[in-house]
Amino acid sequence: MSLILLAEDDRRLANLVKDYLGNHGFDVVIEEAGHNVARSVQSLEPALVILDINLPGKDGLSVCKDIRPKFNGPILMLTARDTDADQILGLEYGADDYVIKPAEPPVLLARIRALLRRYNQEISKPQDEYTFGELTIHMAARQVFIGGEEIKLSSHEFELLCTFAAQPGKVLSREYLFNIIYSRPYDGMDRTIDVRISQLRKKVGDASDNPTKIKTVWGRGYLFVADAW
Repeated sequence: MSLILLAEDDRRLANLVKDYLGNHGFDVVIEEAGHNVARSVQSLEPALVILDINLPGKDGLSVCKDIRPKFNGPILMLTARDTDADQILGLEYGADDYVIKPAEPPVLLARIRALLRRYNQEISKPQDEYTFGELTIHMAARQVFIGGEEIKLSSHEFELLCTFAAQPGKVLSREYLFNIIYSRPYDGMDRTIDVRISQLRKKVGDASDNPTKIKTVWGRGYLFVADAW
């Protein structure tokens, strides 16, 4: 069952949503306080997060802005505010979609399924080859070329580069990269990913004080710049 984290302080509504989604193959965990959502996302690693915009302790927009750099799954805003400003802010802060309350359960279910279907398609359809300027990555052969010259990468360096290439222009958090490369939870202290990225930068000619191909986005993670190759 796919796990959904539902951040909603209206317990009656939250239980209704939980029961309905539970009857359609989802496991739902309810979080009522906004300031606890980030911790729940990190510990539970849900497939999708539903955020009510009016949460006690910390509003849903602020929560969305905080968790987006560390959570790469879909975020659905659930709000009673029928205003363009709130909807725009939610999308700018990293939400993937929004539903205005009161929403019919079948509509909410359809939105959830659509988000998960799109997300799963994006991560389950790796390309055979990636090309960005002078950079070419051959997935099956596990070969990397820059300007026609083959660059020898370790297994972890290759996996890092492929992860970046599959999501150009998107900030990927240290936690996300650690989970992808090592297939285990990130403890918040390990700096192995930083070392791997430093080594990768050296091999692809991006080891300066101001990297342009794989940029550091302070406080958020790393960004693969497609046009820099």
